[in-house]
Amino acid sequence: MSEDPTPTAGHRESVSLLVDCDTGIDDALALAYLCSQPQVELVAVSSTPGNVAAEQVARNNLSLLELCGRPDVPVAIGARAPLRIPLVTTPETHGPQGIGYAELLEPHGKVYDVDAVELWVEAARSRPGELTALLTAPLTNFALALRAEPRLPELLRGVVIMGGSYYYQGNTTPTAEWNTHVDPHAAAEVFAAFSGLPEEQLPVVCALETTERIELKPKHLAALAAEAGCAEPELVMPDQPEGRRSTASSELVRHVSDMLRFYFEFHRRYDQGYVAHIHDYFAASVAAGTARYRTRSATVHVETTAPRLIGTTVADFRGLWGEPPNARIVSENHPEEAFNELVRSLGGLARRLGNQDGRRR
Repeated sequence: MSEDPTPTAGHRESVSLLVDCDTGIDDALALAYLCSQPQVELVAVSSTPGNVAAEQVARNNLSLLELCGRPDVPVAIGARAPLRIPLVTTPETHGPQGIGYAELLEPHGKVYDVDAVELWVEAARSRPGELTALLTAPLTNFALALRAEPRLPELLRGVVIMGGSYYYQGNTTPTAEWNTHVDPHAAAEVFAAFSGLPEEQLPVVCALETTERIELKPKHLAALAAEAGCAEPELVMPDQPEGRRSTASSELVRHVSDMLRFYFEFHRRYDQGYVAHIHDYFAASVAAGTARYRTRSATVHVETTAPRLIGTTVADFRGLWGEPPNARIVSENHPEEAFNELVRSLGGLARRLGNQDGRRR
């Protein structure tokens, strides 16, 4: 078992990230958070189909990066579908555009003219040992990158994955988590690629049993707006009409609020309360070096054939299979610290971007 202490806000180690996401409300929050971290270099953001189709993911990423003052970050598209099975998206969970009720402006920038897989491979080759991969989407693009460059596990500084559930109820089927269920064959290839490597090179896996503890509530959104210096309190409450739009004076807070209201309503509809599980923010904080957590090494198996169990992840923590570990699964995290960090950092970004009475033109 390992532990990583949370660095203080003023003394954080620089980190360079390759981000792969399927934006997605919680992906959007994760990406905005990374933009708020001065020590984080966003080398590239690749767009994988999942919550919405790849083209919509890329538009969301471009718009969000521009909103957060990072139009310089390359956004690329790789695969348009999972490796072997049809794509399934989640409009009921994240909205038809993937960002809830938010209406981001059309981006000025364009998708990078290089395939995401090629972009990742070339970046890793040109900066060996420097880049950390943050994967908050189905693992399709990363599996393709590993096919193109099998040395990626050695070339990368680290890998952080949001996916899977271990001895914990799934959120897509009774046993499967969403990202892994969308492309189980890709997930199986990714974990196989790390088998037998030294422990420090194994991916850190943020699975449902810890990401569902990062349960954002209306009080956290209100605190975010206050930290951003919004002119009025931001009250998103369960007794308000569904679909009500924010009028927050901060554009960033306004969009985040409109995303999260949709997510609150979704979780309530499925009897989970008026809350939002922001899985990908936690994974982003792990990759950025701002989260405190513990991990346990394990051998992960991804089921790809049994119809009712497809996408199910099983972890052998005790070596009963006689196979080497291929992952470090997060076993402990600290939700209250995570929310304090999110409010402070994202609120600070919103304040720096400036409160606006109207929308950007």
